[in-house]
Amino acid sequence: MGQGDSEDDAIPAIWPQPDGQPVSCREKLLVLRENYVELHDVMRDAFEDAILMGVDEAQMRRILIELVNRMRSPHA
Repeated sequence: MGQGDSEDDAIPAIWPQPDGQPVSCREKLLVLRENYVELHDVMRDAFEDAILMGVDEAQMRRILIELVNRMRSPHA
């Protein structure tokens, strides 16, 4: 998020299912939103800590992206 962006603006408005239809269950949407906010906070803290400890900002972004790219579906 850039400066001035609010966290609410970044949360996806639609969470698509594999068939392209959006998740519509309120309970699921609540969990997805809570997970997004929690993950954002943890990633922000880790990112800021790394920068404060001297890690190159661009490299830290690549590290976080690679972390996501290595995740595999539990249904694979």
